[in-house]
Amino acid sequence: MDLSNLKPAEGSVKTQGKRIGRGQGSGKGGTATRGHKGAKSRSGYSKKVGFEGGQMPLQRRVPKFGFTNINRVDYQGVNLDTLQKLVDEKKIESTLDFGTLVDLGLVGKNELVKILGRGELKSKLNVTAHKFTASAKAAIEAAGGEAVTL
Repeated sequence: MDLSNLKPAEGSVKTQGKRIGRGQGSGKGGTATRGHKGAKSRSGYSKKVGFEGGQMPLQRRVPKFGFTNINRVDYQGVNLDTLQKLVDEKKIESTLDFGTLVDLGLVGKNELVKILGRGELKSKLNVTAHKFTASAKAAIEAAGGEAVTL
């Protein structure tokens, strides 16, 4: 090692960002890299979401359609294959109620539950839910279980 190959320790020297708007001598004074005039050169400028430079924005060009039914009832679906997986992982024994589903994180505490018929159920289960599809109810009863509607 000699004076010709000295260099600072790893991580000790940081390259600073360019100091903008700190006088003419810095070479980044004056307009401070923002160019002349216009909205973008002013302080406090932020582009509005969907702004197209004064052209009529897309969300105003496209017509409105449809409506939202205020009486709609939304159910959170849980399929039979999910229930069978829970039995296989020994997370449930013979009964499955709303509280258990919430504890397992399958549904939220304020949601309504509908048991759907995807997959097959091999084990006997007593299932309690707000709704069942016809195929799910048939599959649960075929496996020797019971489908109880809340």
